[in-house]
Amino acid sequence: MARRGTTVKNDYPWQDLYEAAILETDDEKLTKCLQQAKFAIDARLHELQMDHGGAPGERHAITDALSGLNVLRRDLEARLRNAAEQRPKSVDQNSD
Repeated sequence: MARRGTTVKNDYPWQDLYEAAILETDDEKLTKCLQQAKFAIDARLHELQMDHGGAPGERHAITDALSGLNVLRRDLEARLRNAAEQRPKSVDQNSD
């Protein structure tokens, strides 16, 4: 059967926030997106613990998503560090 359209169906409630973080290009907004996605995943993990672990497919998807969020977070931190290092030192720091 042929598939119609290109819309991705999210199977899990936390996926919208995860995808928003993955697709965010504004570093100022990315920090908040990362926090929201991580919170949603953590909340879902808590629910799954109450449900004896839930479905293996979702647990695998969560593991992948958390890895992706960690990569994004480390990349963002490196960019912010580099940007801070590139800023000119203030007058107080330049005087001896």
